[in-house]
Amino acid sequence: MALSAVAVLLSVAFVCGTLVFTDTMNTTFDKLFAVTNSNVTVSPKKAEGGEDTPDRGMPAVLPASAVEQVKKAEGVKGAEGGVVSMSVTVVNAKNENLGSTTGAPTIAGNWNDNELKSMKITSGRAPRGPAEMMVDADTAGKHHLKLGDELRTIAVTGDIRARISGIATFTVTNPGAAIVYFDTATAQEKLLGGPGLFTHVNVTAKDGVSDEQLKQNVAAAVGADTYKLQTAKEAADANRKDVGSFLNVMKYVMLGFAGIAFLVGIFLIFNTFSMLVAQRTREIGLMRAIGADSGQVLKSVIVEAFLLGLVGSALGVGAGVGLAVGLMKLMGQMGMHLSTDDLTIAWTTPVVGLVLGIIVTVVSAFIPARRAGKVSPMAALRDAGTPGDKKAGRIRAVVGLVLTGIGGAGLFLAAGAEKAAPGSLWLALGVLFTLIGFIVIGPLLAGVVVRLLSGVVLRPFGSVGRLAERNALRNPRRTGATAAALMIGLALVACLSVVGSSMVASATDELDKSVGADYIVQSQARQPVVPQAEQALRGAKDLDHVTAYREVKAKITAPDGSAGDGFLSVNDPTYVKDVRRKMVAGEHAAAYGKGAMSVGSIYADEHHVKVGDEMTVAFSQGRTAKLKVAAITSDEGNIDKGVMYISTATAEQYIPADRMPRPFMLLAKAADGKADSAYAGVKAALAEYPQYDVRNQTDYKKSLKDQVGQLLNMVYGLLALAIIVAVLGVVNTLALSVVERTREIGLMRAIGLSRRQLRRMIRLESVVIALFGALLGLGLGMGWGATAQQLLALQGLKVLEIPWPTIIGVFAGSAFVGLFAALVPAFRAGRMNVLNAIASD
Repeated sequence: MALSAVAVLLSVAFVCGTLVFTDTMNTTFDKLFAVTNSNVTVSPKKAEGGEDTPDRGMPAVLPASAVEQVKKAEGVKGAEGGVVSMSVTVVNAKNENLGSTTGAPTIAGNWNDNELKSMKITSGRAPRGPAEMMVDADTAGKHHLKLGDELRTIAVTGDIRARISGIATFTVTNPGAAIVYFDTATAQEKLLGGPGLFTHVNVTAKDGVSDEQLKQNVAAAVGADTYKLQTAKEAADANRKDVGSFLNVMKYVMLGFAGIAFLVGIFLIFNTFSMLVAQRTREIGLMRAIGADSGQVLKSVIVEAFLLGLVGSALGVGAGVGLAVGLMKLMGQMGMHLSTDDLTIAWTTPVVGLVLGIIVTVVSAFIPARRAGKVSPMAALRDAGTPGDKKAGRIRAVVGLVLTGIGGAGLFLAAGAEKAAPGSLWLALGVLFTLIGFIVIGPLLAGVVVRLLSGVVLRPFGSVGRLAERNALRNPRRTGATAAALMIGLALVACLSVVGSSMVASATDELDKSVGADYIVQSQARQPVVPQAEQALRGAKDLDHVTAYREVKAKITAPDGSAGDGFLSVNDPTYVKDVRRKMVAGEHAAAYGKGAMSVGSIYADEHHVKVGDEMTVAFSQGRTAKLKVAAITSDEGNIDKGVMYISTATAEQYIPADRMPRPFMLLAKAADGKADSAYAGVKAALAEYPQYDVRNQTDYKKSLKDQVGQLLNMVYGLLALAIIVAVLGVVNTLALSVVERTREIGLMRAIGLSRRQLRRMIRLESVVIALFGALLGLGLGMGWGATAQQLLALQGLKVLEIPWPTIIGVFAGSAFVGLFAALVPAFRAGRMNVLNAIASD
């Protein structure tokens, strides 16, 4: 019962910990947004099709004259211009990037009165002049910065070298952003490219003037449609929405894994109560004989389950708070600072934990409780316990086979689907029905699979191995339910391993086939490449060419009149050497001619586009162009699937130079026979710019593998709880089985079975049950993964790769799991007094 309570505790702790952690993050950001926004904020209005030139590496701006206009509005107490840029990189004297590693931005701006709402200077003073800057205390502490240290801020407009004149500390929690401040003139010149510009205006209201009224007054003064106006609440809500979408995804993913742990826990609790009811058969029969009716017996077991769920859930709620604090500390180690002062425990969190834990426990115990209610008074005349169920019921076997068949048909249809959407539905159906089918048919499979495993694993141990085999087979339902708990977690592990390996293999294969460039330069944060970095690369020795890769947003109208927003890839003509594209019509190089472009084959088929047709392209940052289709690229591969190409020269005709996006990737090719020296030269040329990764094709493949591996490791970590609960299930089954077989164990010991042999028998029984669950789970998971890969093949990921080292390692690890689970039950069995065991009733 204690182990069952632990299973409930762990599952509830996962749910409550997730809710407390995400609620605390929301509270942290809410407090930050609440104090950082002025009464009204004036900012540039969005350009048609999106933010104003976001890929230039410079923020959208408004003229300084807007500050004077705002000051004249009625109800304005004060207005000051602000500068903020997030397209910067800050490095120390060792050329180390001081930015966050958790995805939080690096922010550069001007120090102004509005910053005093959330920060205070705790060391030194505010920056004065272009040679001084201020940093936030969290960044200074993390990187051991002190007053007088020189830092370099890399921006599109050039590098800013300045010494730290002050350190400012947040008065609220900083979630992890690295922040540097300059004086206003320096920020305007170095971050925005010239004086007289701001990114926003902070407006403060006079006493008694509401934010809404102030917004209306400012709108009247500057023009309602001239700028974007937001009250403090509107700005906070907009920021909260951006952060909330990410937090919601994280929360629901974690809750999904908590649900898997609950599902596994159902098998543990079901098995526990099934065995408890079996052991109490005679006791229940006596209760019935003295007048208890079936309803009272059923209620007694349900109340027992309720109390178990209540205790486990209550402890789980407390453990969940502890888990949330632990996650906050872990995030702090990674650079995202969350203060326990902001720890948020909503009243709904313990309620959800208690209700979930109790419901799951009671539902899991309901079938055993019904069995208890059906025990007749005549059971009082029999020995305690029920005969082992050596064969699954015929009805159960038929139902299991039907469900498995339906699931198999779903997987078959998913693998043969021609479109991803219907294929995904068939895959979901196949996964669900095969999982349920395997759970239902588990007892039938136990009779076959356990015998096969025993022939390999147990028979070498002689009579002890045969006893372990028969113990595992004496109750196939129990063995099937115990193995099913382990099966679920390992099936997901196998499925994701197959998908991840196939993705890496497919991408590697595509790189080998399609990429001709030797070196790829880009930022992991997709920051645009600053001009000085591009110039440094182009000056590197032993390179044949360098290609700038950028994207522009446009409204594209096909010859059939259909229009839609999309992106065009703007490249140098050398791109045809860097990426080998299969063509349906025309030549790739022709797309880089004057007034020319290319389209993908899928787009061409949908809109009946052919070479020579004219397309209307309205650039969001420039004018409208009429471009002729000079090539149609095949969308069979995965590199640049669906991309439309135009040349840099063509884009420059319609997009002003000051609005042309910066490239976010550079491709380079070494001169013939100069690969090694060119690679060293590229590395040296970009050594001063640590925000960019310089990778050759080997590096790039390794990076892809590492990224997928990191993602899988995170998923495996989340699945670990479900596997831990499954291991508890194996422990519980063995522990109760030892109690159930007390007299039998005593008799075996009396006729010569040694303690060592007894412990070995129980360990071998545990191993074969764990291997049975692993074999079912890994087989099922590989089937799911192979089917998912067939769907991914529709997106160009055509290589199926089974990660046999991982699969074999997990299977072997399952044997160790079985051994570990049997340690305590085997130890307890070995310590039994022989005479007491024989006399046991």
